[in-house]
Amino acid sequence: MNRDFLSEREANTYSPLSLAFLGDSVYDTLVREYLLRLANTPVAELHSKKIKLVCAEFQSKAYDTISEYLSEHETAVLKRGRNATGNTVPKHTDTVTYRRATAVECLFGYLHITGQNERIRELFEKIIEEYDNDVQLSKAEN
Repeated sequence: MNRDFLSEREANTYSPLSLAFLGDSVYDTLVREYLLRLANTPVAELHSKKIKLVCAEFQSKAYDTISEYLSEHETAVLKRGRNATGNTVPKHTDTVTYRRATAVECLFGYLHITGQNERIRELFEKIIEEYDNDVQLSKAEN
């Protein structure tokens, strides 16, 4: 067994908010890599685009996007993150949205710490596919 990663049993001992702490970074890195690969863009523009993809509102939508693709165990981790207490909710969003965003971060942290990087990529691709579809629809409406 690779000791760089935790077993599922070990990972389940961590609080959902601790997993979300790690998952926030994992998710943020995936978004940054995605944006960087799109084009060689000025940093200010990359930052503006990143903010849209890492905000609680977008992550709450991502919750819906990935929910149908999750295993029973992944769904349990997602729900643990959603139901975690102790979140202080930012002024710019509501409690439900913020908790759903925390749930996505918790799942990404859990998957990362258990070494399931391929699964992280699969789920992130589903999120980005949905984002790309929304962007295309928005452009078509204008």
